[in-house]
Amino acid sequence: MQEYKKHSSSVEFDKVLIKLSQFTSCEDARTAALELQPQTELSLAQSLLNQTKDAHMLLARFGGPSFGGLKNVNNPLARAAAGSVLNLKELLDIGAVLRAIRSLSQWRESNEGIESVLDPLFSSLSPNRYLENAIFNAIVSEEEISDNASPALSQIRRKIRQQESKVREHLERFTRSQNLNKYLQENIITQRNGRYVVPVKAEHRGDVPGLVHDTSSSGATVFIEPMGVVELNNEIRVLQAQEREEIERILYELSSSAGDFAESIKNSYECAVELNLIFAKAQYAYSTKSSPPILNDEGRIVLKSARHPLIDPKTVVPVDIDLGVNFDTLVITGPNTGGKTVSIKTLGLLTLMAMCGLMIPAGDRSEVSVFDSVLCDIGDEQSIEQSLSTFSAHMTIIIDILSVAGERSLVLIDELGAGTDPVEGAALAMAILEKLREKGVKTAATTHYAELKAYALDTSRVENGSCEFDVASLRPTYRLLIGVPGKSNALAISKRLGLEDDIIERAQELISGENRQFENVVDRLDESRKKLEREYEEAQALSEKAKNEYEQAQKLKAEMLSLREKELENAKNQAVKVIDGAKREAYTFLQQIEQLKKEQKKTKDIDDLARRARAAVKKGVAAVDSAADPVMDIQDDDEDYVLPRPLANGDNVLIRDLGKKASVISVDDNNKTALVQAGNIKTRVKISNLRLLNDSGDKPADKKPVSSFSGESRLNMQVDTRLDLRGMTVDECLLELDRFIDRSLRSGLAEFTIVHGKGTGALRKAVTSYLKNSPFVKSSRLGVYGEGEDGVTIVNLK
Repeated sequence: MQEYKKHSSSVEFDKVLIKLSQFTSCEDARTAALELQPQTELSLAQSLLNQTKDAHMLLARFGGPSFGGLKNVNNPLARAAAGSVLNLKELLDIGAVLRAIRSLSQWRESNEGIESVLDPLFSSLSPNRYLENAIFNAIVSEEEISDNASPALSQIRRKIRQQESKVREHLERFTRSQNLNKYLQENIITQRNGRYVVPVKAEHRGDVPGLVHDTSSSGATVFIEPMGVVELNNEIRVLQAQEREEIERILYELSSSAGDFAESIKNSYECAVELNLIFAKAQYAYSTKSSPPILNDEGRIVLKSARHPLIDPKTVVPVDIDLGVNFDTLVITGPNTGGKTVSIKTLGLLTLMAMCGLMIPAGDRSEVSVFDSVLCDIGDEQSIEQSLSTFSAHMTIIIDILSVAGERSLVLIDELGAGTDPVEGAALAMAILEKLREKGVKTAATTHYAELKAYALDTSRVENGSCEFDVASLRPTYRLLIGVPGKSNALAISKRLGLEDDIIERAQELISGENRQFENVVDRLDESRKKLEREYEEAQALSEKAKNEYEQAQKLKAEMLSLREKELENAKNQAVKVIDGAKREAYTFLQQIEQLKKEQKKTKDIDDLARRARAAVKKGVAAVDSAADPVMDIQDDDEDYVLPRPLANGDNVLIRDLGKKASVISVDDNNKTALVQAGNIKTRVKISNLRLLNDSGDKPADKKPVSSFSGESRLNMQVDTRLDLRGMTVDECLLELDRFIDRSLRSGLAEFTIVHGKGTGALRKAVTSYLKNSPFVKSSRLGVYGEGEDGVTIVNLK
């Protein structure tokens, strides 16, 4: 345990736990947060992480539950179960715990629509409204029992108040008495030893009969209980004793009830504490803008835009770190204060957080592995008391690490091999890394040794890494670059700071040729990397710009289509209004003609005028209808179409200009026209306007089908076969009848029923007269039994 804390504190995991504990609401949850242990089993770590994810989701959707009032009451509950009587504070604490448990249960019940892995914990909560109400109804505060605690207590206290009132009244008469008032030191009523008394001058103590209960500090005043109130005070003392007994009884009953439910309350409290810790993890995730990682137990770590949670979010630089995918050992080089140590601390800290079920401050789809141990040698362990130098202290820790590290271990070493001769230190560092590789350990180490850069380049599954440094500004960028060996930049930094050129040149001469060549290669790699990064950023910017322009174009297209639909709909609505207006005027005109016809003036001329008017009106209405619901022109690029064979009766054809399918009934002898039937309509069409369809009727034989719309809708117009005129006047019914006949003729309806009712017979006479004189009616008759008899008229159209 001590070793674990030592290694975890090296990456500041203890500070994260302190931050986490600040989001808890009770002492036990706070302690559990501080003692949080990483899980080495994938299933357990995943279970904890799933709990945090669900709590995070519930917080986002419904806000957090309240954990106020949670307190460890196991000791009072144990004493209550053993038969002890609890005091007021202990019972109030138990009531507060019960209230918190009920609040948690009700919060989850109000959010029942969503399933969660936390449901078993919520289901384990056992609210006890009976005991909660009993406690809070009986106890007002830590020092007071309510009068409503029991009827007996209420009655006793009422009697006490009555007796006290009698005593005060008696003493008030005493103090107002002219004979006795002169003996009093002050005209007041007070208490001594729980009994009502009056202050009497010491020299007159014999003039006031009663019991002396106290004297003043000066001796000038004695407090006497007059004999007239002694018995009343005695009754009060008796009642007060009864009150204490009743309170003891009430506390015993409440304590006994708490003892009966002790186990249930303890279990619910433990579940509530666990929930408090889980929701504290979720709240901490919100505060650090964390997301859940993908866990594995294969040693694979892929951190995207990872941030150290203890660094100010405004200044922290996200880093991308991967380990255990293409390489098992990462050697990070670069100048001091460049971010090397922060990078490996972030790697270890986020791993420990994920193993504890915490979400990590990294990008979505980041991966973290579960390890048996996370071993660290970070920081200066120099100890004067133990006579250890920096090198010795580090080497002691590394020896311990090598003794326990295995295939499922993550090892983090800062400044590997530092603190001794560079040649020996570099050799020792390489040997340590090789030993760790043999054990299958996942390792991340920082160093300044150039030899380790070459080692990483030459060794399989060992990768270089570096923290970027801006020589121009003499500032680190804190970006971690995987696959790029770092540079110390000592000469460049010294030159920028103003060191003389001859010293810089001499230092370059002293550097070995191999080192210079290696540094030049690194420089060229770094320049190539920066160029590729710039090109990538430009490509990303262009891609983002193209994406935005495409989205804007799609949005504009959708808006145009929507506007087009609206304009077409508005035009159609306007055309419908025009049609209705024209029909109203036409029917008014027809009605006037019918009126003249009834007057029998110029009968012959009027009949002829009515027929011509109807024809003109129908022609006009048809034209307006066509404007409102047009048939699109058929674009036929095959004007010289020739039927593949002569038409025969029963052939399926397409009427080209209408885009309507029809069936051939007969072909004229001259072979120029054909009688076809489309729906209910029979019509004669030129053969040149027909296209022969295949047997399935889907497309013209050997030809591409033409497109059309709305012609079919006009030919298959749906018209009701029943006209109800009941309740109308004669003029209204004739106008409506004329409209109905017009619609029926246009739709091809051959027969319909008029419902005029029996009544006085006025509507029936008017309808019969109108139908007899209508040129469009073939025949009409009254209904028979089962059809409506005299209340309906059956009409057949020509």
